[in-house]
Amino acid sequence: MAEIICVIGNKGGTGKTTLSHMLCQGLGLLGQRAACVLTDTSREPLIPTGRRYVLADARTRESLTKVVDKLRTLENWIGVIDGGGNRTEMDRKLYALSDIVLLPFRESHEDIRTVLRDLEMFPRAYAIPTQWPTNAWQRDAADRTVARLLGAHRHRILRPVNALSSTKLLLQKQIPEQLPTPLANACRAVARQMLEVLEIDFVDQADEEADSAPAESLPAAEMPLRLAHNVRRPH
Repeated sequence: MAEIICVIGNKGGTGKTTLSHMLCQGLGLLGQRAACVLTDTSREPLIPTGRRYVLADARTRESLTKVVDKLRTLENWIGVIDGGGNRTEMDRKLYALSDIVLLPFRESHEDIRTVLRDLEMFPRAYAIPTQWPTNAWQRDAADRTVARLLGAHRHRILRPVNALSSTKLLLQKQIPEQLPTPLANACRAVARQMLEVLEIDFVDQADEEADSAPAESLPAAEMPLRLAHNVRRPH
């Protein structure tokens, strides 16, 4: 069956849609078959041309059920559901049907307080910092705030997704023929992290072609919520 990843959270503006498309694009770049599922009724479907993943419109309850049921019949697929913001009941529904739940949050105190409540509400969820500052001073301040306010949940916080202006290209109706290399690398990094959480083996052709060292994996001690599998699964 396909794996289902839901990107949810009570606060709007945290980057759920951007993260969903980055993750799907990165999965495609890593050779995985992925579908980005739209549930936010305030957004219009995008054009699939040029993307490394398929798009599914599930903005009604009936269409969401059909899409999820279809995904569950597919071997070696990953469905990423963009949950939208400020929809607590929908979040509960998506949480119930998912394998992995992501709670994006930005560096503001309001975002951090909200994700703290969501972590308590959804005990199987991971929080993931998004649009994280790259300036060293700002990054240090943001990291210290997270450590202070979310310290009790530090084992459920994934590596940050750095601020990158080109991510907006993925949310255009139709994406450019060529995406910037920094954006592709950022998408890959997000996807690698999720594949580690899901314990799915993969090969990053970009690493092989560059003859570079593989990206550092998350330490096992920091990932107590990994799915219980005896062996890692090839996709």
